[in-house]
Amino acid sequence: MADVPDGRGAVFVHPRGLCESDQVGAGTRVWAFAHVMAGARIGRDCNVCDHAFVESGAVVGDRVTIKNAVLVWDLVTVEDDVFLGPNMVFTNDMNPRAEVKKGRDRLDRTLVRRGATIGANATIVCGTTLGEYCFVAAGAVVIRDVPAHALVVGNPARRAGWVCACGERLDDELACPCGRRYEHRPADIETGAPAGLRPA
Repeated sequence: MADVPDGRGAVFVHPRGLCESDQVGAGTRVWAFAHVMAGARIGRDCNVCDHAFVESGAVVGDRVTIKNAVLVWDLVTVEDDVFLGPNMVFTNDMNPRAEVKKGRDRLDRTLVRRGATIGANATIVCGTTLGEYCFVAAGAVVIRDVPAHALVVGNPARRAGWVCACGERLDDELACPCGRRYEHRPADIETGAPAGLRPA
C-alpha cells in the first residue's frame, strides 16, 4: 500500500492502483485497478474504487464517492459530497467518430452540483447540469438538465418526484420524515440552473 504526498498530507494508493496526478487531496483513497491521470483534480477525503477512471481535465470535489468502474472524463466537474454509483458513466462528445480527432474546444462540459446522487449504470450525456441533491435512478439516461432535489428515472430520464438532502423521497407537501421541508425555486437566469427546490 502506497502513500503519495500531496503537499497537505497523505493520499492512499493501493499497490495495484495508478495515481499519476499530483492534485489529489489529503485523505483520498485510490483502490486497486483505479486510474487517476495526470492533470485530473480530486479533492480531500474521496474514495476512488476499483476500476474507476478519472481523465486529465476532470475536476472532483471533496468527499466524493466514485464507485467501481465509474468513468469521469475531461470537462466533467463534480462538486463536493456527490455519490457516483457503480458503472455509471459520463460522456464529453455528443457525436463521436473514431476517425475524427477533436480538440478539447469541441467537447462538451458536464456539471454535477453538490450532494447529487447518480445511481448504478446511469449514463450522463454531456452538456448537462445536475442540480444540488438531485437523485438519478439506476440505469437512467440523462439528456437534459436535472433540477435541484429532483428524482429522475428512465430513458430518457424524467422527473418522478423530489428528494430530501438526506436521500428520502418527499411527500406531496415537499416534507421529509427527517423534518426538513422544501419549496419550489424558480430557474436562475444568471447561472442557468433549472427550476427546482430549496429549503423552506
